[in-house]
Amino acid sequence: MKINVQIERLVLDGINIHPHERLLLQAAFESELARLLTDVGLSRELSTGSALPSLSGAAIQISNTSTPERIGHQIAGAVYKGIGQ
Repeated sequence: MKINVQIERLVLDGINIHPHERLLLQAAFESELARLLTDVGLSRELSTGSALPSLSGAAIQISNTSTPERIGHQIAGAVYKGIGQ
């Protein structure tokens, strides 16, 4: 099965990421979301094809020591809760 996910905009309120760390966060987010979709799959409702105009993700916990990679993984998990099984 081929899964195509297009995210036009990801809004991260209250997260201070330095410009040079944005690519690290983005790469971690993309790889973790791809892993979750590959390993676990989509919800039945979305597996037949669908578009969501918006999705509210689950809350995540971030500390001052959270790395961009860790934040990206947490965001991917939160997004996946909205589209996964």
